[in-house]
Amino acid sequence: MKGFLTDHSTAVLVYLLMINLCAFIVYGIDKRRAKKKRWRIPEITLIMFSALGGGIGSLAGMFFWHHKTKKLKFLFAVPALIILWIAAAICIFTL
Repeated sequence: MKGFLTDHSTAVLVYLLMINLCAFIVYGIDKRRAKKKRWRIPEITLIMFSALGGGIGSLAGMFFWHHKTKKLKFLFAVPALIILWIAAAICIFTL
């Protein structure tokens, strides 16, 4: 019998769940800071969450918090990174 995180696909799923949750929360934090005119999270950091696998959380955060939805950089980069991660997931789970 395999342990909870000994299976690679389980570890990948747990990682993706956590990074997406973090991305969603970080977009909310940045939106709140924007409203309060406080120090902001750099845009590259927000996009890096998508690059690291948190694209769905980033996209959800963008639209839930109404944050960065008018910036073309985010409207193209986040979905493109989601597509790349979906392709990678297909490869991982079919091998």
